[in-house]
Amino acid sequence: MASLARRAMSLAQIPSARVPASVCQRRGLAGAADQHGSTKVDFWKQPTNPGNWKEEHFVLISLSGWGLLFYSGYKLFTGGKGEEKQQPAQ
Repeated sequence: MASLARRAMSLAQIPSARVPASVCQRRGLAGAADQHGSTKVDFWKQPTNPGNWKEEHFVLISLSGWGLLFYSGYKLFTGGKGEEKQQPAQ
């Protein structure tokens, strides 16, 4: 039954609507290296210019900065002390 449906669908298609492969544009991976904007660099090469950093470097540094901010705020508001162990009375 399924094969009959496939044959009916293939016969119903208009053969003139198919575009030959020579007319279709094929895009390879060669165009991926073409830079359209400024060149992105590692953050240690230009530490004062975050606009030129690579995206993954910018994300990692931003997340670590926010983590440091939250952790230091937590330590500031909780007094910066951990749990103290009580010594048994002798």
